[in-house]
Amino acid sequence: MKTLLLAGAALVASPLAARAQDAPSQPALAPSEMGPPAPAPESALRYSPDLPGGTPADIAEASRAGTPVDALPQALRLAYWTSPTVLAQRAALRGIDYRVPQARAAFGPRLDYQVGYDITRSGLRKPGNGWSDNTTRSLTTTAVLTQPIFTFGRNAASERYALAQLGYQRQVMRSAEQQALLDAIGAYVGLLRDRAAVAIARDNLATLEQELSDNRARLKRREVTSTDVEQVETRVELGRAQVFTAQRDAAAGEATFLRMIGAPAGALAAPNPLRLPADSLEAAYAYAEGHNPVLIAAQEREKISRASLESTKADLMPRVDLKGQADYVNGWNVQSLFGAIPRRDQRDFSGQVVLSGPIYESGLRQARVGEAIAANDSDWRLIDAALRENRATLAAAWDDWKALGAAVDRYASAVESARRAYDGALLQEKAGLRTTLDVLDLARELLLARGNYNSAMASAYIAQARVLAAMGALEQTWLLPGEPRYDPDDHFDKVKHRGDVPLLTPLLRGIDGLPLGSASARALRDPAAPRTAAPVELDAVKELPVP
Repeated sequence: MKTLLLAGAALVASPLAARAQDAPSQPALAPSEMGPPAPAPESALRYSPDLPGGTPADIAEASRAGTPVDALPQALRLAYWTSPTVLAQRAALRGIDYRVPQARAAFGPRLDYQVGYDITRSGLRKPGNGWSDNTTRSLTTTAVLTQPIFTFGRNAASERYALAQLGYQRQVMRSAEQQALLDAIGAYVGLLRDRAAVAIARDNLATLEQELSDNRARLKRREVTSTDVEQVETRVELGRAQVFTAQRDAAAGEATFLRMIGAPAGALAAPNPLRLPADSLEAAYAYAEGHNPVLIAAQEREKISRASLESTKADLMPRVDLKGQADYVNGWNVQSLFGAIPRRDQRDFSGQVVLSGPIYESGLRQARVGEAIAANDSDWRLIDAALRENRATLAAAWDDWKALGAAVDRYASAVESARRAYDGALLQEKAGLRTTLDVLDLARELLLARGNYNSAMASAYIAQARVLAAMGALEQTWLLPGEPRYDPDDHFDKVKHRGDVPLLTPLLRGIDGLPLGSASARALRDPAAPRTAAPVELDAVKELPVP
């Protein structure tokens, strides 16, 4: 199959190139006749977000300067590093990173204080005497130190819950990155297709205008009738309308390009060929199970509800804590306006090992356990649902890619046949063997074949990108090997041990995690999980070119 070069010369070469040398040139359409006005200058289209630290310097500079994009790798890098949706998900992930040290902090000690200033005034009245006032004032300071010893898995389950939330959010971020790259590919290839469609429409209009000029000359020689000329004039007006429509689509494609990539489009080069990490649909299924972010996110979601279930079960058990308390009281008693007892100071220190737990709560905690079991079972089932959906999506994208790839060659052959038929009809028209209507019909078939060929090439390329996305391979590391990538571990490694107490936190984590089961991914329950869908068999299907 021919390489998918959407801006190839075959799409825009005029079928009247041979005639144009002998025929007088026709005036181009006036600017007022060519549809919408020219796009705004680049400075008006420039989009320059405030990029976070870690963005490559060349990407940040290109974003600030609004440098036009000329190649697909440049577009992919811009989308990967500057997409607002992706940047938002990365920021959200950094926020989730802090939930892990929050959970780990529960293994360490906690020190609280309380300071109170009390004033108590009382009066005593004796027979024959007036009121005697007594005022007591005290300043109380209390410090309480609490150190969990063993919570039967409560704290360990909280840490697992935070780690599962982190894993889920990472897959959400990966999904956003892959969607941004898919949108960038679609915008890039779509704009190439729309620009080529404008060239095809203009080429068709030039063909029809040349035919109109020839028929008007033949009408003067009485070789054709006025009806023939009017038929050509009808097709010319339709051709002009098609140019306007193509220009509208191209203008929309320019706007989509700017939205998806964040920079205006320049003289776009042909896109780089894509490659797949699998050579069959079954291999693609196996690859997706370990790489597709939606499938992995479903597994992480099940881990979240499983950790919640473990925490709820642990609430049924007692817990052991070590508590220490220090109290300091400073007070004095004023008996009258001019007399006072000297100040009193008191301090107390206490330490205790506390075993606490529920006795009876009318079934409240048992009901919570039942709810958590049902929620975890639901998430477990959703893993199977995500797998079924992914396989259906992957199979549809795979078959679509194969079918479109096979159709490209057929459309290319159809374009060549339609071009030869049109050129032959022109010669036959001059010899009186073809009517004007025959020539116009063949010109329309040539236009249709070229338009279908242009659309099929773009659709085949985008379909292959969808296959990569369904597999979970539409990533920076696969599309642009060797390029820098955003590593979420950089931030996580900086914050995950904040608040840890050396030796104490690892020891208590190990002890508290003993009652819990494994945190690994669970096996599938769906009986249809091992089954695979048979790909559509196509005769002589050729793969898209790969490097």
